[in-house]
Amino acid sequence: MTVDKAPERRFRHFLHGISADGRILTYVGMEMADGVEWGRRAVWTLDLDTGHEELVGDGYSPADGPEFSPDGTALYFNSEFRSTVAGQAQLFRRNLTTGVVDQLTDDDRVNWFPHPSPDGALLAYLSYPPGTLGHPADLPVELRLLTLPQRTPRTLVALPGGQGTINVNSWAPDSRRLAFVSYPIGA
Repeated sequence: MTVDKAPERRFRHFLHGISADGRILTYVGMEMADGVEWGRRAVWTLDLDTGHEELVGDGYSPADGPEFSPDGTALYFNSEFRSTVAGQAQLFRRNLTTGVVDQLTDDDRVNWFPHPSPDGALLAYLSYPPGTLGHPADLPVELRLLTLPQRTPRTLVALPGGQGTINVNSWAPDSRRLAFVSYPIGA
């Protein structure tokens, strides 16, 4: 077996998703850009059979939270790449065959960490108040559900939280429940 070696990169890897067949990982590669330590945050995949790393599209920087669709045909992620307002992250889905990117949310809130349900019917995500930069802790946030394919959002719960509330997929296998973390502010 020949393993393609990607050029050596000096970035941090933040694993977010594993394909349904367990052969491909998706992660955020964060590296210095323009003198900023976390300046470029891009979506990558790693083929575990070959060791080949690949930048997804142009990386959609700044981006975070990439996760595979249950059938493995798409990647969900949050990004600011189409925003005209700094920090205004929205949710996207990239078809891995065609490369087409669909924007799934377009509101004044700052939306992070999309997690598709195992049956593919719902997308859970963390929604911050307008104007939030990044994904900090200790804010009043909303855990929202987006009905797919209609793209109808609804607030499941408003809670004190933020960073750590739902960074990784926590759906039950039957798609009827999901786990999240709520923590008191100022406790």
